[in-house]
Amino acid sequence: MRFNPKLKQDMAKYYDYFIVVEGKKDILALNSLGFENVHAIHQNSVSLRERVEELSKMVGKKQKICILTDLDKKGKQLYLLLKSLFQEFGVRLDSSLRGLLIKAQISHVEGLSKFMKKIEDIS
Repeated sequence: MRFNPKLKQDMAKYYDYFIVVEGKKDILALNSLGFENVHAIHQNSVSLRERVEELSKMVGKKQKICILTDLDKKGKQLYLLLKSLFQEFGVRLDSSLRGLLIKAQISHVEGLSKFMKKIEDIS
């Protein structure tokens, strides 16, 4: 992980984004940091395509979706799959928040709140 004292400030720009994460722990981690519009892609007895369609209908035409899967190998594969599915449904994507986390070398979304706490303790 790379220390970026502006990370929290940079992330604040995305608080009102429509964010798609893998599961409930990711939602809780982002909620604890101030993100409110966070949705899990994984739901019991719903296929990935059905869930993407469901989420696509929830997003307004002007709003962008940020796909925030983990940044490990499995998460990257899921990101690429979701990206193509959302594009099929005509959703606008914004991966700049994902880029911020990659630069900070954060690999798992659920650990983000602990990481941010460490940053606050250091500064």
